[in-house]
Amino acid sequence: MIAYLQGKIKKKSEKSIILDIGNIGYLVSLTSNLLAEIEEKEEIELFIHSHIKEDSFALYGFTSETEQNFFKQLLTISGIGPKVALEILSVPSNKIKLAIMNEDEAFICKIPGIGKKTAKRVIMELKDKIQIEALEDREYKPIQAEKHEEALEALIRLGYQQHQVKKLLNNLPEEIVQTEEIITYFLKHN
Repeated sequence: MIAYLQGKIKKKSEKSIILDIGNIGYLVSLTSNLLAEIEEKEEIELFIHSHIKEDSFALYGFTSETEQNFFKQLLTISGIGPKVALEILSVPSNKIKLAIMNEDEAFICKIPGIGKKTAKRVIMELKDKIQIEALEDREYKPIQAEKHEEALEALIRLGYQQHQVKKLLNNLPEEIVQTEEIITYFLKHN
């Protein structure tokens, strides 16, 4: 069972990458969010979930053990396979967890591959687990919309790559909060 891989991204496609590890290439499926942040030839470390069936062997990669554990929780729900679980994880985890805690079935149904029955099962089976995790996490903060989302979208429309915008936004001074200020700061420092 493969649990962890570190290597260089040889090729990137719509749903996966080929990860070169010492002249061996592993096909690893990733969330759309992670795929948008990475580039070919970039070094990356991934926690791996190996999904083995009688007719296939697939690898799913995550940047954190927390994300990997949430993926495994999703797989325990009847009607959710690895591809649908990956679609769920393509939604920012704070938004999906908030939807589960608030029993927002309509939000969960917007995810490709999820119908009403599956959304109800997700809520029923994960609501208590997520609330317990939130209470146990001492650094847990109320889940809010990302404060830089408008600026990120605007800069991408201007032609910048998502990964380069996110890198700068992560180091943004705290006093810069307005969308216009964020864009100006990015244009001056990039």
